[in-house]
Amino acid sequence: MHRRTFLQTIPLAAAGTVVSAQNKSSEPAQNASGEGMTASLPKFQAPGGERFNRPDVHAGDRPSGASFASRSAALGCSGAAGTAHPLATQAAIEMLKRGGSAADAAIAANALLGFVEPVSSGLGGDCFAFVWDPKAGKLEGMASSGRSPKSLSLATVRSRAKDGVLPKLGAVTVSTPGALDGWWALHQRYGKLKWAELFEPAIHYCEIGAPVPQIIGFYLKRNMAAFLHPGSGVEETANAVATYTPGGIAPNEYDVRRNPDLARTYRMIAEGGRDTFYDGPIAKTIDAYFKRIGGWLSAEDLREHRAEWDEPLVSNYRGVDVYAMGANTQGLATLQMLNIIEQFDLREFGFQSAQSLHVQIEAKRLAYEDRARFYADPHFAKIPIDWLNSKDYAKQRAQLIRLDRILEPVYPGHAPSHGDTTYFCTADQDGMMVSIIQSNFRGMGSGLVADGLGFMFQDRGELFSLQDGHPNIYAPGKRPFQTIIPGFAARDGVPWLAFGVMGGDMQPQGQTQIIVNRVDYGLDVQAAGDSPRWHHEGSSQTMGEDQPNLTPRGILRLEAGVPADTRKALVATGWPMGASDGGFGRYECIENRRQGGDRVYAAASEMRADAVALAY
Repeated sequence: MHRRTFLQTIPLAAAGTVVSAQNKSSEPAQNASGEGMTASLPKFQAPGGERFNRPDVHAGDRPSGASFASRSAALGCSGAAGTAHPLATQAAIEMLKRGGSAADAAIAANALLGFVEPVSSGLGGDCFAFVWDPKAGKLEGMASSGRSPKSLSLATVRSRAKDGVLPKLGAVTVSTPGALDGWWALHQRYGKLKWAELFEPAIHYCEIGAPVPQIIGFYLKRNMAAFLHPGSGVEETANAVATYTPGGIAPNEYDVRRNPDLARTYRMIAEGGRDTFYDGPIAKTIDAYFKRIGGWLSAEDLREHRAEWDEPLVSNYRGVDVYAMGANTQGLATLQMLNIIEQFDLREFGFQSAQSLHVQIEAKRLAYEDRARFYADPHFAKIPIDWLNSKDYAKQRAQLIRLDRILEPVYPGHAPSHGDTTYFCTADQDGMMVSIIQSNFRGMGSGLVADGLGFMFQDRGELFSLQDGHPNIYAPGKRPFQTIIPGFAARDGVPWLAFGVMGGDMQPQGQTQIIVNRVDYGLDVQAAGDSPRWHHEGSSQTMGEDQPNLTPRGILRLEAGVPADTRKALVATGWPMGASDGGFGRYECIENRRQGGDRVYAAASEMRADAVALAY
């Protein structure tokens, strides 16, 4: 069976059902530093690899399942894990086999990812997690999002702004790291193994080293080049160079990289617990460092940080309960998109059809207008969550969508007056499932590494608004809007999917596409992630990692696997097309299945990352 024969399309504007091979846009893609790239060159192409970029060549044919699936899901009855790096997945499985819980496995994986995948995660970032508690029979949400420095005023932030927004790098973007306290909160409530055990794999590989994989190596070079670029705004780069590019040379794929400073930091944390970081020697080192470079993060900011347990948001999509993180995240956008899409019969439209994609994209545009207008730290702003997540509101918004044209103008609803991230998942033999996501925000973060600690601080503060009256306007001691969101779904009160799609503003868009692929089109857990994706950028109001609106309709990017006739129909409807730039997220998922009287975990990953999923 040919790789593309599974795809079927129903035209939006007189399109047929023929499926073609790769069809690249002529518009140049943009790389991480904004430089033009050849549109025909895949984002992660190795030097010299362009000779393999043949639009008439596809992967081999699978004898069973979806023709576009890259592999089968990993199956097991005792436990499962999926992360963005094989070593982290193995560390999680090791903890499960030692008798650890899914929470233990997640912490061990995250600690190791902080070393092997520094382009997306680390001690300097924040962390959110969903935990299916089998004893309580319910989903719990954990949010560990750091606040802005108390000594950094709005006036100072505005003085550092560029074109009315915060800069991308440097000390003014740094907020309190929340990741470690998130791990501590998970372990205190759900851990089985000793705290120190969870850091053993990370310490081991920090000291002996680990080879650099292709995609992580690609991003590591791009990030370091951005930090060292003249005018980057990073106050101090010597520590980052010593930590990630010793001798000033960025590692290539296969090169073995080490981080003895991070190993020492992990040893202190393993022995002394979270207080070592937030109210001990590490906090003192951080405080002294920011004083030295003229920054604002202080020992007081660290001492006052605490993770929170939050009630998850939920909405039912065609019989499936889909959960979202509330707090200061964009999780609600996933639910809003699904609520709108539910008003249309996507199955009748057809898988990867122009009509199906058109409805999904319009739902995104409508939800993201609300996202930019209302989402913020609920400790500082009253957010009309119930109204935004209601089916009645979704029906009103769905009525704006027309199948034969693009909605213009698009705008947020009128509220009632009262009103590069890493994702990974684990599951254990007791039925606990953890969906967890952690990030330094934009790539590696701010560019700043404290003396001798071996990790970079996040630049999450960039996501604050500087617009007067906006709920997300900067304030000292406030949590910025968060793009990172774990995903979870249940059926009839039984946990079904722990899943996530990494990548800034792509995350709600990617989560929605996964649910649509599973629920509307019946794809299995692996094929749902391998299915070609769309990514829409731009809105009348921007927020997060999404790009400023270049046209009233934004920019639509399609992966090469989207059928040619679907692409043509979308162009004919007026969607402005951008090149496929690799920004379609990275997916991990564990499905909980019942096969007779047995529980079976199906773990899936995908080709867009250096990832692997395992089960046993």
